[in-house]
Amino acid sequence: MQSGAEAFGNITGALDYPMFVVTTRVGEHRTGCLVGFTSQVSIRPPRFLVGLSKRNHTYRIASLGATHLAVHLLTREHRELARLFGSLTGDKVDKFARCDWWAGPEGLPILSDAAAWFAGRVLSRVDLGDHLGHLTEPVAGCSPKQLTNLVTFSDVRDLDPGHEA
Repeated sequence: MQSGAEAFGNITGALDYPMFVVTTRVGEHRTGCLVGFTSQVSIRPPRFLVGLSKRNHTYRIASLGATHLAVHLLTREHRELARLFGSLTGDKVDKFARCDWWAGPEGLPILSDAAAWFAGRVLSRVDLGDHLGHLTEPVAGCSPKQLTNLVTFSDVRDLDPGHEA
């Protein structure tokens, strides 16, 4: 028999979760990162939880008082966009200078090449260990009738992160 932590690590390591790019803005500071720790947590009312690593730039900016987050899904066609937001840190690079985006609801940076996105108002934050959970309520978004060929963990498994998780 394995320890709980070992079994958990083996199980979750074998899953191929979708990856999201989460962006936010506080004042003139725009930031975003690749996120794998997310989940829908309620249907009625709609709620979505985003876990931001406490080591990354997006977490630090969001902690300054971000009221909203934008959650983006990418297709494999835009895998390099996922790599941009997952392998570089906003501490050193303006990621938005390297991609197409527009100012969406609440001034959030919305990635032009996203297959789908929604903006969520941050309702609460909860300490999740090495991540801070942001419970969001969707307020706007754009979704196609069908989402296929999405960027998943296996597409970015080899990525060297801008910050360790």
